[in-house]
Amino acid sequence: MPATRLTRPLLLLSLALSIEAAAGLPARGAGGDRALGAYLAGECVACHLPSGRQVGGIPAIVGWPETSFIAVMQAYAARQRDHALMQAVAAKFTADELAALAAYFGSLKPP
Repeated sequence: MPATRLTRPLLLLSLALSIEAAAGLPARGAGGDRALGAYLAGECVACHLPSGRQVGGIPAIVGWPETSFIAVMQAYAARQRDHALMQAVAAKFTADELAALAAYFGSLKPP
């Protein structure tokens, strides 16, 4: 049976949890659930490369301190930073989801 819209996200979450367990990583960073962050990061890594490389004008977000990541995303959501796409993306995340994304990207090591 092919993966449905529901099973694919669950498979990705399961994979993220398995990778963290195999690497001996705790499930939570300072303030967020890294496994949830890995699950939510799919949209982010379409532009912001998970390798940590910067491409064109798109900044690398791998290895950012969690507080900085959250502050920047909140500034986009509040339209204090100028970028229509990032404003729309940032506005849809809850505080817990932003903390999870921050924990995930903060746990990745830049090249």
